[in-house]
Amino acid sequence: MMDIAEIRNYLPHRYPFLLVDRVVELTPGESIVAFKNLSINEPFFDGHFPGKPIFPGVLMVEALAQAAGILGFKTQGKTPADGSMYLLAGVDKLRFKRPCVPGDRVMLRADILSDRRGIWKFDVRSDVDGELAAAATILCADRQSV
Repeated sequence: MMDIAEIRNYLPHRYPFLLVDRVVELTPGESIVAFKNLSINEPFFDGHFPGKPIFPGVLMVEALAQAAGILGFKTQGKTPADGSMYLLAGVDKLRFKRPCVPGDRVMLRADILSDRRGIWKFDVRSDVDGELAAAATILCADRQSV
């Protein structure tokens, strides 16, 4: 549904911090399904951990927040070019259930729970081959970029 060229219109992140490769489902105002393909060539795998590479948990949270940000932008019909930016404002109930490693396709899923005064609440989760990898509730603040 959205390839990397279109994703770059909705996220200000760039390599090596753009963590959404493709969006496969998106229902504005409701939900998104996207994915991140993990390659051994990712720069963080060199140090996390040598000989036993694992996708860092903080980057998993960031990837989920980026997917949620795309959903928020698409729901409102705007982009970062309009002067808007989604900032990660909080993470609740975070749980990691399985490590993600090179070769995995990490599915990123987000559902909108609420939007009040520019604070968006999302139920997010990731999985690999249907096995839950991480889940959380995140808050994102829609703010004007500086």
